[in-house]
Amino acid sequence: MIRIAEIDHVVLRAIDIVAMQRFYCEVLGCREERRQDEIGLVQLRAGSSLIDLVPVNGKLGRHGGAAPGSEGHNMDHLCLRVEDYDEAAILAHLKAHDVRIGELGSRYGAQGEGPSIYLYDPQGNMVELKGPPAV
Repeated sequence: MIRIAEIDHVVLRAIDIVAMQRFYCEVLGCREERRQDEIGLVQLRAGSSLIDLVPVNGKLGRHGGAAPGSEGHNMDHLCLRVEDYDEAAILAHLKAHDVRIGELGSRYGAQGEGPSIYLYDPQGNMVELKGPPAV
């Protein structure tokens, strides 16, 4: 029996890796942990998980086929659980960075039903910021 503990990492193929790294670090608070420039990999720390970025035309990124665009994406969405979730403060921060914000609502996640915000990174990938479960 395999028992999954948590998401270890997600890999995003990037058309503009600099813009993607700036978004995930400056807007969402990740930090660069490791680079492997010879294969075009940038690993960003996101809590206990990693978000890996690879250029679509790099050694790893070419395996994914055509670049994501308005007609297709590499995934549906990435969900990040947020510590000390303060919806008003998060929305103000996102708006200050001109982030495209999607639907707000209560959604079910790994820890139960709770508040969440959908938003979009510079490449159009949907990201969900998830708050704590409602008690």
